[in-house]
Amino acid sequence: MDERSEDPGALLRRPAGGPALGIATSAMQSAMWPERQKKAKALIEKRYIRETGLETRIAAIIERAINGLGFELVRVKVLPLNGCTLQVMAEDANGRFTITDCEKVSQEINPILDVEDPIDRAYHLEVSSPGVDRPLVRERDFTRWAGHEARVELADMVNGRKRFRGLIEGVENGQVLVNVPDVPEGADPIFKLALDNIAEAKLILTDRLLAEAAALQANDTDLDDPEIETIELSPEEMN
Repeated sequence: MDERSEDPGALLRRPAGGPALGIATSAMQSAMWPERQKKAKALIEKRYIRETGLETRIAAIIERAINGLGFELVRVKVLPLNGCTLQVMAEDANGRFTITDCEKVSQEINPILDVEDPIDRAYHLEVSSPGVDRPLVRERDFTRWAGHEARVELADMVNGRKRFRGLIEGVENGQVLVNVPDVPEGADPIFKLALDNIAEAKLILTDRLLAEAAALQANDTDLDDPEIETIELSPEEMN
């Protein structure tokens, strides 16, 4: 599906109805250790992404806890997979997220979600890295991945269109510059798209992107073990 990264990445799933890992109360989020509070504050940066009301609520519930571990929330999606799947993408400041990181985040947010209970039915909790064809949700993402091809969808039309596909040219004065090939001859191919108007943006798998991802993986032993690509825990294993 379009919602799921084509790159396996680091992934951890919790089956629907699985028991909570520990006990949590709402006070846990406001009574984090000082070092976690410091980390959480430092990692707060606006995300530019369209989410449903439920996804926005879930993001608000778990984001501070994820930040407190030294990671950043990338995206929350509630998907009709296996009945219902709550997909949480996260990463560290360098864009890394190993299976060990997945486990840390899952163990942190699982009891919080059990207490807050934002979803009114059984669901699978899936914690993963953004993957190679990752969502672009922060201003720095568009700078970091400049020169790569992306698909961008806007909330409101610009020049009669909402969807753009082209090379990211960077960010300038709060606007993402996208070099779009399908413009009339003689027209300026560079579109300036306001960050605040972006509903969804995602890298497109290309040979260049795959080559860069392979090079990064080759230099990172934590991401080079096929055994860590996917893990699914049974309810018994989660006790």
